[in-house]
Amino acid sequence: MKKYILSFALACMSLLSFAQANYEKIMTEKIAKIETCKTAEDFQALANDFQRIAEKETTKWLPNYYAAFSYIQKGRVLMREGKMQDMDAVADQAQKFIDAAESVEKENSEIHLLQKMVYSLKMMVNPQERYMTFGMKAQEELNKAEKFNPNNPRVTLIKAEDIYFTPEQYGGSKIKGMELFKAALEKFNSFKPKASLEPNWGKEEAEYFIGLEKAK
Repeated sequence: MKKYILSFALACMSLLSFAQANYEKIMTEKIAKIETCKTAEDFQALANDFQRIAEKETTKWLPNYYAAFSYIQKGRVLMREGKMQDMDAVADQAQKFIDAAESVEKENSEIHLLQKMVYSLKMMVNPQERYMTFGMKAQEELNKAEKFNPNNPRVTLIKAEDIYFTPEQYGGSKIKGMELFKAALEKFNSFKPKASLEPNWGKEEAEYFIGLEKAK
């Protein structure tokens, strides 16, 4: 009898190991696609892929995180294209996945940073009318993201973006923004994710902006 129990336990462990390996393989493939997506449609397709993974892996926060991130990137593409009328709906979609991720993983710097980015998207639909609501909420979430992990290079990167693109009359500064991009790059150079699937994006963006200054 003990022999059969042991065999059953080993079989279960084998199945769990296979499922985990398969999950990591699929996630690795999908995360790699983030760098190749260019259009709003590309990011929508990727968000759909992560959603399907999240529906199966209900105890893991990363599929929901990356689904939210894909929607945020879609929103940023729409913003660059001037399609502000579509950004609220995209931000609302991202919010659902952020809520799902946070229900699994509490006090996570990366999740709070995405929340900050969603509030920023909502604000940019109409900055003058929405700054006092979504702008303030975005700053609160950025502060939380920094509190939970002061060494998170993506927090410094997003702070750099905010300062760099904010007009000087509203407290922005290209010089201060560039200093923060350099600080972010220093953090990226020493940053190591806790696990292979955890967020590791942003270094290329810091390098891009620093490259702009060097090209002058």
